[in-house]
Amino acid sequence: MPYFDAASAAPLHPVARRALQASLDEGWADPARLYREGRRARLLLDAAREAAADAVGCRPDELVFTPSGTHAVHAGVSGALAGRRRVGRRLVVSAVEHSAVLHAAEAWEAAGGSVTEVGVDRHGAVAPEAYTAELGGTTALACLQSANHEVGTEQPVREVAEACRSLGVPLLVDAAQSLAWGPVEGDWSLLTASAHKWGGPSGVGLLAVRKGVRFARQGPADERESGRSAGFQNIPAIVAAAASLRAVRAEAATEAARLRALVDRIRARVPELVPDVEVVGDPVRRLPHVVTFSCLYVDGETLLHELDRAGFSVSSGSSCTSSTLIPSHVLKAMGVLSEGNVRVSLPPFDTSEEDVDRFLAVLPGLVAGVRERFGAPASATGAAGAAAPAEASGASEASGASEASASSDASDAAGSLVLDTLGRRCPIPVIELAKVIGEVPVGNTVTVLSDDEAARLDIPAWCGMRGQEYVGERGAEAGVAYVVRRLR
Repeated sequence: MPYFDAASAAPLHPVARRALQASLDEGWADPARLYREGRRARLLLDAAREAAADAVGCRPDELVFTPSGTHAVHAGVSGALAGRRRVGRRLVVSAVEHSAVLHAAEAWEAAGGSVTEVGVDRHGAVAPEAYTAELGGTTALACLQSANHEVGTEQPVREVAEACRSLGVPLLVDAAQSLAWGPVEGDWSLLTASAHKWGGPSGVGLLAVRKGVRFARQGPADERESGRSAGFQNIPAIVAAAASLRAVRAEAATEAARLRALVDRIRARVPELVPDVEVVGDPVRRLPHVVTFSCLYVDGETLLHELDRAGFSVSSGSSCTSSTLIPSHVLKAMGVLSEGNVRVSLPPFDTSEEDVDRFLAVLPGLVAGVRERFGAPASATGAAGAAAPAEASGASEASGASEASASSDASDAAGSLVLDTLGRRCPIPVIELAKVIGEVPVGNTVTVLSDDEAARLDIPAWCGMRGQEYVGERGAEAGVAYVVRRLR
């Protein structure tokens, strides 16, 4: 069964497995003790730290191991902010940071600090000049990921780091997604990463803090890991993490070229095979193994279930994969379609051309079947030679889709056709909009009433894909009224 979700967690690398098994016998003792077993454990820990620091591009005494990448982020953000509390209480982050960074920002704001989010373009990248403009005199810390976890877009870390350095602002880089492919460029101040992203065991994170960066650890004091990560080190897991990082780096260039070719094939073929698809993320400045696309008129959770039944493990940033009905903050910041969102992230060494070809062969039929059950316009449900898949978990939502247009024959004072889709989650509001847009004369409008947050993204995206005008939104007694003008 092809596993296409390496951006969430990569399969355990064979080198990590061997190192873990070997170090279980050698690295179980307390490395702080001076007897033989402790000295042996200390040697393993020191060797792992040197290997990891070499991969990161820092000094061994600048790097500590943490219980997770999230722990590394939280410790790095809180420690850097506390160390610069006399400078100011302002934190600058990009709008597409990992939730670990955004949650740390929320905690900082709740404690009385201020947070500024820098927006991104439709590819998901910040503009260096826009980021630099937010680095005011009271900025204590700036955070920028090296590459996005949902769409794979690489960020201009080098340029932002230069701006931060010139203004005396430390930059924390979340390198969880990119570290396997190479060191992070630029003069960054702090860096975090997570071993399970590159094929190491889970439960190991990295935090690097350059010499000269003001840093005040938070929480109770602990003598281990320079006081920056409390608790007894999991030396076997740390050894395995460092060994696997060194192993994947040794073949990174070759494997990146191979996976980039496979991803290029997916990026090119999916829009050809499946109608009404938007491939998102930067087409050039991106991770070599990640491709994300969104399918109009499709529920993301249903499509993921169908792909799972067909033998493919993928993930999604779609709002329909969570109970909150809130779109992915990354897709929202980019302003792209969130319906039927699929992220394919190919694991190094474990992905073949045959796996990708089979994925491309089954995808059109699965999407067409989901669209048909949700009552999508006929032009979007067809796929040449594709068979409809088995009944999916989202069919119950589709069965009531026609009810959403029950009040669509009403008109407001301006002559707009009013479409009541309250209580219906996307893609139903967009499907019903597509069905009725032809009922109004060119130049007139359709007002869609929806209480699904995803509609704020998906209705404008539909307008762009269909050549219609998105007029905007306004308040309503219930939900939000989204106004669309028919142009053709």
